[in-house]
Amino acid sequence: MARRRGWGGSPPENDAEAADRIVAAAVELIARTGAEISIADVAESLGVIRQTVYRYFPSADALMRASAIASVDGFLDRLTVQVRGMTDPVEAMTEAIVYTLTEVRRTPHLGIMLTATSSSVDPAGITSEAAQDFGITMINRFDVDWRHYGYDDRSLRELVEYLLRTMQSFFISPGNPPRDDAELRRYLRRWMGSAIIAQTTVMH
Repeated sequence: MARRRGWGGSPPENDAEAADRIVAAAVELIARTGAEISIADVAESLGVIRQTVYRYFPSADALMRASAIASVDGFLDRLTVQVRGMTDPVEAMTEAIVYTLTEVRRTPHLGIMLTATSSSVDPAGITSEAAQDFGITMINRFDVDWRHYGYDDRSLRELVEYLLRTMQSFFISPGNPPRDDAELRRYLRRWMGSAIIAQTTVMH
């Protein structure tokens, strides 16, 4: 009977569908509980054994990363609204970091992208190709003419790496006491802003 109840009585037709359904269950659990979840939690919600989930995701960290990627579209839409109309790269990047840090602190499946670096699937963590692709997608939604400021594809990817490393550092160690949003904006404009604008000097 337990076997028939697995997968809600409708087993997936192939491995791709199984992985998608596992990720969907994880995303739903995280949204409902507001916390990181375990392989056992997801297996129970699907009515399958833990080994079934492990077949597709070797660790909870790997599953959380997949859940984060599956959940970023809504976040990117909200971020786009937040930075809309900002054509100055320093202002746009500053606002993006402040907004993202606020979002990931209350959204575990996004926060995992800035913290976990021990995944056996993705040991590079914040500097992984997937993380950088996420960052590229993020800044390409800005109303910034990156070419005008001297950025080509290579320098944009390096900028994204810098952005991700900066966000990770603030997420892991926000300071004692942590800066409020206004103080963080001032700090980022002064120090990160100098690095962003430096590209214009390089190209000229």
